[in-house]
Amino acid sequence: MSNTPNDIEKVEKEPVSPSSSGDVRSGSEDMATLNVDASKLTVTDLYDKEKFDLETMDNKLVFHLLQAGPEGLTQAEATARIEKFGPNKLPEKKVNPIMMFLSFMWNPLSWVMEAAAIVAIALSNGQGMPPDWQDFVGIILLLLGNSCIGFYEERGAGKAVEALMAALAPQCKVKRDGKWETMEACNLVPGDIIAIGIGDVVPADSRMVVSNGVKIDQAALTGESLPVGKDVGDEAFSGSTVKQGEAEALVIGTGLNTFFGRAASLVAGANEGMGHLQQVLAKIGNFCICSIAIFLVAEIFVMFPGYRFRYRRGINNLLVLLIGGIPIAMPTVLSVTLAIGAKQLAEHKAIVTRISAIEELAGVTILCSDKTGTLTLNELTIKTDAVKQYSDVSVDDILLWSAYASRVENQDAIDKSVVGSLPNPSMAREGIDEMGFQPFNPVDKRTEITFRRHSDGTVHRVTKGMSQVILELSTKNMSPELESQLHADVDEFARRGLRALAVAEEDVPSGELEGEGSGFRLIGLLPIFDPPRHDTKETIDRAIDLGVHVKMVTGDQLAIAKETGRELGMGDTMYKASILNKADELQGIAESVDELVLRADGFAGVYPEHKYEIVERLQKLGHMVAMTGDGVNDAPALAKANVGVAVADASDAARSAADIVLTEAGLSTIIEAFMHSRVIFQRMRNYSIYTCAVTIRVVTTFSILVFAFKFDFPPFMVLILAIINDGTMMTISTDRVKPSRHPNAWNLIEIFSYAIVYGCYLTLSTLIFFIVVDKSNFFQRHGCKAFTNHNDFSFHSVIYLQVSILSQALIFVTRAQGFFFTERPSIFLMCAFVVAQLVATMITVYANWGFTEIYGSGWHWAGAVWIWDIVWFMPLDFIKFGMAAIIQRFASHRGPPTPGAPVTHEQVELARQRTRMSMEAAQSVNRISTIPSRGASYYAPNMQDKVSRSRNFGSRVRQMITKTGKSLGMDNNELRRLQSTQAQAASRVLSNNN
Repeated sequence: MSNTPNDIEKVEKEPVSPSSSGDVRSGSEDMATLNVDASKLTVTDLYDKEKFDLETMDNKLVFHLLQAGPEGLTQAEATARIEKFGPNKLPEKKVNPIMMFLSFMWNPLSWVMEAAAIVAIALSNGQGMPPDWQDFVGIILLLLGNSCIGFYEERGAGKAVEALMAALAPQCKVKRDGKWETMEACNLVPGDIIAIGIGDVVPADSRMVVSNGVKIDQAALTGESLPVGKDVGDEAFSGSTVKQGEAEALVIGTGLNTFFGRAASLVAGANEGMGHLQQVLAKIGNFCICSIAIFLVAEIFVMFPGYRFRYRRGINNLLVLLIGGIPIAMPTVLSVTLAIGAKQLAEHKAIVTRISAIEELAGVTILCSDKTGTLTLNELTIKTDAVKQYSDVSVDDILLWSAYASRVENQDAIDKSVVGSLPNPSMAREGIDEMGFQPFNPVDKRTEITFRRHSDGTVHRVTKGMSQVILELSTKNMSPELESQLHADVDEFARRGLRALAVAEEDVPSGELEGEGSGFRLIGLLPIFDPPRHDTKETIDRAIDLGVHVKMVTGDQLAIAKETGRELGMGDTMYKASILNKADELQGIAESVDELVLRADGFAGVYPEHKYEIVERLQKLGHMVAMTGDGVNDAPALAKANVGVAVADASDAARSAADIVLTEAGLSTIIEAFMHSRVIFQRMRNYSIYTCAVTIRVVTTFSILVFAFKFDFPPFMVLILAIINDGTMMTISTDRVKPSRHPNAWNLIEIFSYAIVYGCYLTLSTLIFFIVVDKSNFFQRHGCKAFTNHNDFSFHSVIYLQVSILSQALIFVTRAQGFFFTERPSIFLMCAFVVAQLVATMITVYANWGFTEIYGSGWHWAGAVWIWDIVWFMPLDFIKFGMAAIIQRFASHRGPPTPGAPVTHEQVELARQRTRMSMEAAQSVNRISTIPSRGASYYAPNMQDKVSRSRNFGSRVRQMITKTGKSLGMDNNELRRLQSTQAQAASRVLSNNN
């Protein structure tokens, strides 16, 4: 039975007293207002705010609805509720291993090979000959081999990431069967009683049952900048952090029924567009397929209408192009490269949750970094070299006396920083007897201690707190000059972004705790700040060397941001984020908001919508942007950025929204990720040039040999060539390469240009070799046997070896930026090449395979081919250098404007034209928080991103995200529900200000 509107009105209007809120043992009168059988409630009804508002209704009613008590649930009840409510985590999409394996054979390149298999078994017959089952079996084995390798590596990478993510699973303290125990937070259910204390992350949406001075930081959820006090009956949100006190709470919502869970479910039915890397692979694949198609059509017209080839002979020559021209291993090689790269990044404390983000990370030009916890330690510290003295008390004694006036247990951040400034924290109570301590409270805004000193038995009183409060207390030795000096010092600290903490002391002549003092004397002013990490400055210098500009994006004050920027050497050209929406304030600063965003070293007072706008503007200027974040409100900016980075200790919201999750604090981990991503990108680029060049080489070589000499190369040997080639190229995923010193980007015109030139050069080497062998007796004069005709079976084996050696040796040229011998390849690549060519040489020398028209040609021909290919290999480096010079000379300089430089309208338009296509692809990508599967995308489906990103804060985000073309499944009730908490937070702030 559900509530009627009148019943609901009764519940909502009933006054709730703090004392009654915590009493869960009685309340029959209150229960009468709920005309409902709680045992028959469905999950949908329970979380329908039109019926029950668990966040605001009386605690007794919540206990009644959840059928819970102060002793918690029994294990049997918890198990039953897990079945009803589900685990306390966001649902994950599991990938069917069989479908993952089969999907490796579902892309256009594989389709061409599968078509070749069908041609071999179904069309290659007639003229009294059986179907070409050898080629059919070989093609199937090649497809299965590629799939097995890709499947093994991807599953391995996925399990490695799952293990690391499991290690991050939060723990919580829960009462089950009347006993407290520690368990994983995912096992919580509504009705559980949990215990939380300082430093704990609230594991689920809860209502306070017992509260002892609890303050909770929920900035990541509601945007409130300061910790919020929580009394009995108040709600604590999942993902918020306890900053002070201890509490017991009743779990009211888990998983998707939490504040964060509802935000995560906002984006529904989003488009599954192709990512940037998938588009690149599609274009490379199309280039290869189009090259093959052109020469296939040409061969068909030349062989059949022109030369009147018999059907089976022509089909075999077509199979040569189909099998040899398709880079069947390309999706597997690149996905294996990314999977292994993901493992390597995980070893450096960066968990990749969207595998294609590795490629995008290599191209990042601007990193928007949060300050607190990333650039800084997120620990308040006393800047001891800037302490101000106002008496004869030394700096060391000022620090010691201020430590006396601090808690040594259950410390807040300020007390911890003061005590931490001592050489030994135990000094805060050494040599004294504490007689009385007054902790900080919002009214007095100071702490105070009365103590007796062991050395002389005298009693003293020390206080520390807000400068104005301490100034009003300090009556002893106070003068107008000293008062002016204090104000000047406080103003100086403010300009430098330092917080001020004043310290005063007085004697207590009576020796009594409540005795009258001699009057407080102002003794010092302590500067408090959040210091930079020890490695941050060096890391920023490294980022600049790598061509990545670091911008600070912080919610902190502008003065603090500037001071941090100066200390780190990243500049102090920073502005309040509010200027982004005030074009009239730009006069004298920048010509446009775009120029301001690009030139600024950072922004302060940033709200989530500012982060989003900063990322969007930088992207429209042509930059690849990485953004760090740690909370639900950061999700839109993390989603908008090319690479979203969840910093260490980020909330589940940020982790779900991010492409990369850091498990170690600090910026250095991100820079390491940049370096490794560029290594991975370089491997992919090297292989892409190589595989396109080999495609051009195969289709042009064997087509021209057919056109000019009616040469019939056996298709089975092209299959052997492809198998050996693909096996060798798998090792490129672990190759030793030098990362670029600048951000990487796919330049397909450059890749195709290199491929065409290399391919034509290799084709020329084979054609000239063929002509020399056929038209002269040069090799015969040096001991090589003569061939009877163009299609001598021994000649086939010689051509096979010549194509195999030089084609595969090309990888050593494409992988090196200088001469091939200056950059040592990996042992795996080198060994694979040697083994592959030894096998090819043995086939050429000894194979007598009549079924595939191959006879051994002997060691003389093998030696001659090796010498020939070595001679032709040497100029390849010079061709590479020449191509690089030509490309550099004629390349249009249409890159994005440089950060810090003025931006013209023409530059903006050029940058937008340059990046529009890739950005549209990037914005259509949906991200997943595990290694993705290979289902719906053609090219490298393990780079696909299928599960929607977590986003938050109501209609503003709804508007922002829909700009990218995604559809949002959200009704008005759900929208109002998400906004209600922030509205309550805003009202509290306004009421306090009033």
